[in-house]
Amino acid sequence: MSNQVTLLSAVLLFPGGLFALLFGLALKGADRRVAARLQGRVGPPLMQPLFDLVKLGFKRTMVPSTTASETVFLGAPLVGVVSMLIAAALVPISGVYSPDPMLGNLLVLLYLLMVPGIVLMVAGSASGSPYGAIGFSREMALMLAYEGPLVLVVAAVALRTGWSEGHVISFSLTEIVRHQQVHGAFLFDPVMWPAVAAFVFFYPANLGIVPFDIPEAETEVLEGPLLEYSGPALGLFKIMSALKAVVVLGLGIALFMPLAPSGVLGLAVWLVEMLVLMLVGVTVVRVSVGRMRIDQAFAFFLKWPLLFAAASLAVVVVV
Repeated sequence: MSNQVTLLSAVLLFPGGLFALLFGLALKGADRRVAARLQGRVGPPLMQPLFDLVKLGFKRTMVPSTTASETVFLGAPLVGVVSMLIAAALVPISGVYSPDPMLGNLLVLLYLLMVPGIVLMVAGSASGSPYGAIGFSREMALMLAYEGPLVLVVAAVALRTGWSEGHVISFSLTEIVRHQQVHGAFLFDPVMWPAVAAFVFFYPANLGIVPFDIPEAETEVLEGPLLEYSGPALGLFKIMSALKAVVVLGLGIALFMPLAPSGVLGLAVWLVEMLVLMLVGVTVVRVSVGRMRIDQAFAFFLKWPLLFAAASLAVVVVV
């Protein structure tokens, strides 16, 4: 019973649940605020994403009456939120929190990270909107492009950790973090530098920001799969996005740069790392470049990130 309460707390309160949601919204707010300053604007308050979420909670959810599949239309965002709540509880915080093996390991986290993209595709299809259909096809193409490099990156990290610990491969994020605390972060291991580069390209695409916001491009397909959503249903997508930001950035820290402090200091260091990743890898990128076409993004991921990830895996196997 005690173990079940602990698991439920991890999913609903900390490090997932309420903590991940509030921190994810704060990251989104910091992104918008800093982006505005870089563009010479004042920008919104830091907690504007939270204010937007509260406002959506008081609005009506409109379901297209003739074209939408109502059950799928309303159920899709709920599935996305639940998947990210579980995923957030799988991300370790160095010196503060280690996920329970009963929740799953790195492989489970990989599967969960695919759910938001699938949810967007299902939502776009269920709405019956032609813009949703276009967003569906773009999201599917982009996922096929960036998931391959991520799998190779994870394989390289798992092999590097497993062989160093005396077994073939390790998909335990707890063991991956502990190994780096003892032997040094993979960020400073030349063998892993190509994998780091591949992940740097992956996470802006997974978070759906410029130049990889192609499925939801406002100026082209008017938010694509989200065009027909409103009220609490749209709010669930905002919650899913905020949670996914914490999961993806937290995964990057666990794979390549977990630091050793414990307790309050360890949590503070982790929060600062997350903020730096968000502002450098997301904010600066999206205000500096324009949106790619889907064919350009697809070719890009099958060229550079895939090459870097494959090179890192090959070097790990040889060394």
